[in-house]
Amino acid sequence: MSLALTNPQTLDDLLLFRLSRLLATAGSHIIRLCEGELGITWREWRLIASLAPQQPMQPSALAARTQLDRARTSRSITSLVAKGLVLRNSVQGDQRLALVHLSAQGMQLYERFFPVVTQLNAQLLQALTAEQCASLDQALTLAQTQAEKLLAQGGQPKANRRAGARTRRPSAGAQSPPVWPEK
Repeated sequence: MSLALTNPQTLDDLLLFRLSRLLATAGSHIIRLCEGELGITWREWRLIASLAPQQPMQPSALAARTQLDRARTSRSITSLVAKGLVLRNSVQGDQRLALVHLSAQGMQLYERFFPVVTQLNAQLLQALTAEQCASLDQALTLAQTQAEKLLAQGGQPKANRRAGARTRRPSAGAQSPPVWPEK
């Protein structure tokens, strides 16, 4: 195991920062293609790509699958409906529930663009051997499982959303701020 990952000394040593930087670097190509050629956002692409193999889905299930909050998912679905890429149908007998699925145009976009994304994925992995790819896959699976366990433990402070995005303050009855270790 890398000493930098297990004993980080700088921001560049942190796993989440490195993954974020990789996504930003490699993902920028996909973002430019999405926005420039397809007329959709990266978030909209995530929803399309998640819907394609598993449609129809309730918007809340789609939000969970893509790990986006429900409000952003709803806005993106509304945008995709307006673009004719997604259809939203109410569930018969319960107008509060809806199912979303790709339109024919949305499926065509997915079938045209998914090979482009898989090609970029293959190009990224060319730097690794088959053994390294298998190890990376296993490591990412284990890290994801651990992250889900940490999230399930709870105890993380929640932001006071009523205070506004830029002026977060502890809410009444909030836990004390964390005690940071001293160097």
